[in-house]
Amino acid sequence: MVSTSLPGGTWTLGDLTVTRFGYGAMQLAGPWVMGPPADHAGALAVLRAAVEHGITHIDTSQAYGPQVTNQLIREALHPYPDSLHIVTKVGANRDQRGGWPPARDPESLRRSVHENLETLGLDVLDLVNLRLGDAAGPQAGSVAEAFSTLVDLRREGLIRHLGVSNATPEQVAEAQAIAPIVCVQNRYNLAHRQDDELIDALAEQGIAFVPFFPLGGFSPLQSSLLSTVAARLEAAPMSVALAWLLRRSPNILLIPGTSSTTHLHENIAGAALTLTDDDLAELDKIGR
Repeated sequence: MVSTSLPGGTWTLGDLTVTRFGYGAMQLAGPWVMGPPADHAGALAVLRAAVEHGITHIDTSQAYGPQVTNQLIREALHPYPDSLHIVTKVGANRDQRGGWPPARDPESLRRSVHENLETLGLDVLDLVNLRLGDAAGPQAGSVAEAFSTLVDLRREGLIRHLGVSNATPEQVAEAQAIAPIVCVQNRYNLAHRQDDELIDALAEQGIAFVPFFPLGGFSPLQSSLLSTVAARLEAAPMSVALAWLLRRSPNILLIPGTSSTTHLHENIAGAALTLTDDDLAELDKIGR
């Protein structure tokens, strides 16, 4: 049964109902998202606590570790509750230096989908996001070949729903012209508002927007403005940032990551923070 006690309520990804407050598993891997966690038991505990809190949306990728977060998810939660939906990404690998080289040719994408199925212990993946661009952000270019490969895998019954990540608005439109998508996963927060128009357009279409790095890339001035509002509300800056995202648009789904159960509890409580119209007006100045 899907819990509605988490902040934000629920959203529907295609035919999958998920809590708007989800969990991102990337931080469960070792430093720089490479290798195993320092605290294996602690990582399992965080995943189990997330599900116990009613979270039904977990974000992962075979590239995290690599394989590490998928293996932890399976160890902690398999067999999975019917209400739990695991979202993964394909389109990038890891190299020995910790880089994220693209892997968007058809052979690599097929291999990655099958690896995700194996490490997660699934017969079909609920939702697969095609990771585009690079570590610097979205990069222009056609998605047709890569996205069409995932469409073929969906027709083969290995994927239920598709999305794109680290994408430009033009790439979102190109993907939609090929097949339906249920979400876009991009960098977005109070300080980085480049996808404002895209979020509103997706909301009108009933498509989710999943922001990552809720506190990433703030300038000292922007951090100071956020801290001022947080201090007045007697809350942590992360709490204010998460609460603002939930208020920004009903199609925004959160996937904050942590390797600490204490931090997980704090994130959940913080996202439920009540922001007044004056608070929102002051926060709106940060990224405009």
